[in-house]
Amino acid sequence: MLQYLLHIDKHIAELIGAYGAQAYGILFLIVFAETGLVVTPFLPGDTLLFAAGLFCRPDTAGHLDFPTMFVVFLAAALCGDNVNYWVGRRLGPRLFGNENSKVFRKSHLDKTQNFFDKHGKRTIILARFVPVVRTFSPFVAGMAKMRYREFLVYSVFGALLWVGIFLTGGYCLGKLKPVQDNFAVAMIVMAFLTFLPMAYEVWRARKRGEI
Repeated sequence: MLQYLLHIDKHIAELIGAYGAQAYGILFLIVFAETGLVVTPFLPGDTLLFAAGLFCRPDTAGHLDFPTMFVVFLAAALCGDNVNYWVGRRLGPRLFGNENSKVFRKSHLDKTQNFFDKHGKRTIILARFVPVVRTFSPFVAGMAKMRYREFLVYSVFGALLWVGIFLTGGYCLGKLKPVQDNFAVAMIVMAFLTFLPMAYEVWRARKRGEI
């Protein structure tokens, strides 16, 4: 999985070459599953958006259309969030009732619940930038019966930030030769930067004596 993520640009190139315009639908499904299904938190998120941004450049062979890709990813993230929220609201306690389940891992749920307890409603936005927590935060919001209208506002804002930052970042930085020649290094740096918002919130919480 690590090798796949570090070289995801090559896999997207192969996807575009093999499926053409259908690649938009496949990318939609990947982001939807990573965001909306609690059984697939391992799928690529940040790295996929960033790599797709590279292929939105007009100087890239078989390039994707940036506005279309933005709408596709935004729709996938919002659809995933909403499905996850309502599944959590309706079925959450039943799905995670078995402590020994290998499919619905309670450890992931507990990790997200702790994050939610510390950061409250902002978790819906912050979680967009944290793998695994991103997948489980809408589910936990649903289980906690967070008001749907409130959840939706945070979800839309978080999705706009997430897609905007990573897709645009890939598009803008993709023209740099060091990024093109060292994509794996760029992915590692990006993963580090992804955790900065969470680290900042933890630092603030400790400063206030909350943790």
